[in-house]
Amino acid sequence: VQLQASGGGLVQPGGSLRLSCAASGSIFRVNVMGWYRQAPGKQRELVAAITPGIITNYADSVKGRFTISRDNAKNTVHLQMSSLKPEDTAVYYCAATYKVESDYTKGMDYWGKGTQVTVSS
Repeated sequence: VQLQASGGGLVQPGGSLRLSCAASGSIFRVNVMGWYRQAPGKQRELVAAITPGIITNYADSVKGRFTISRDNAKNTVHLQMSSLKPEDTAVYYCAATYKVESDYTKGMDYWGKGTQVTVSS
């Protein structure tokens, strides 16, 4: 499974960005998809995840500001980010797993290259 992310960039505080990720290859292996981020000097953390049945999970820090969505027919996942804050600055990674939905927090199996999101005035 290959994951290709796009959509990062520089945005002012309070602004919005939309990240997209397309999966290719052995798509039948893909179950839960999600976005993670890693800020300088910090551990990678889960931002949001979504199941094929469109059940979502968000980190507390982004609830109400970020929205994850998925198009199963197109094998894509998106992250709409609004009301961005400087602390959202990080490299964002698209990820996926074949694990059952109750186990995805044990670790994703497929990772895309990161895309930089910088929130700064």
